[in-house]
Amino acid sequence: MAARGGRDGRRSRRKGLKVAGLALAGSLLLGAGAAGWAYWHLNGNIKSVDINGALGDDRPARPVAVPSASPSASPVPTGALNLLVLGSDSRSGEENQELGGGDSGGARSDTAMVVHLDAGRTAATVVSIPRDTLVERPSCPLPSGGTTRAASGAMFNTAYELGGPVCAVKTVESLTGVRMDHYVEVDFSGFAGLVDALGGVTVTTDVDIDDDKSHLHLDAGTHHLDGTEALGLARTRYGLAGGSDLARIELQHKLVKALLEQISATDLLTDPARLYQVADALTGSLTTDTGLDSLGELTNLGRSLGDLAADDVRTLTMPVLPAPSDPNRVVADQPDAAELWESLR
Repeated sequence: MAARGGRDGRRSRRKGLKVAGLALAGSLLLGAGAAGWAYWHLNGNIKSVDINGALGDDRPARPVAVPSASPSASPVPTGALNLLVLGSDSRSGEENQELGGGDSGGARSDTAMVVHLDAGRTAATVVSIPRDTLVERPSCPLPSGGTTRAASGAMFNTAYELGGPVCAVKTVESLTGVRMDHYVEVDFSGFAGLVDALGGVTVTTDVDIDDDKSHLHLDAGTHHLDGTEALGLARTRYGLAGGSDLARIELQHKLVKALLEQISATDLLTDPARLYQVADALTGSLTTDTGLDSLGELTNLGRSLGDLAADDVRTLTMPVLPAPSDPNRVVADQPDAAELWESLR
């Protein structure tokens, strides 16, 4: 009991995460004349995809919900939740092209993380899926009709490239056996804008980074990064030993923790102007499933994370091995990977 008391004491002394843009219902929307416009603008920023409608029942079952001991105590949801969070390397739009280079076609899921929120929303596990993982890619429905072709030994990030968010979700569910309750996609310019709106992030790197492709050049040590630099850190690969995607994921995990710390340290609810900047950057970069495609739904999710602190977020990478067919690719390391996914169901 003493250890638990110490944990609760630490929790009571630190701020819960104020997830950027999600807890803005109170102070922002009480502004007089601009309130309606602000809500309309932010709500209209959010793009969505009807993943449930596209996939129907051809997916893992939802876990049986455990009733709350006091169901009327709060309207805020507290059950366990799984979200697929993708960072898209789309080059569409002038800002994304400036940040990412290349042409406007062939967008892929540059970053993929399964985020599991424990029941009670006081702890979370973030599991990265390496983009170079070879998977059994299922056939997926296309928005225009028809389906993509199933493929064996396909690179994981080709699912999004060929079939968009629906195929990304279906491929992740096929790989993990875990039902994705929600889908969240953030593009290049939106991520950089969010970091800038938060005032940057502070990250410590253990090695020098010298990567012309991601436009990032840093000495080993602690750095306060602006949005463009933070995006470069999330994308850098060729400036790391062996150009490893796994090494890049380690940096992405540091960046996730740094973002959570910055959000926690930024008192957004006492600074309406900053809050609006963060909310505009966040909502303007998002594509979600239809269950999260309104300001009210995002606000509700954010409020449910009020007791989640950065120290309670565990970051992992799906266990992998070099692929027998190609040393530059990886495959899930079984049974370790299956055991990890089972723990999140």
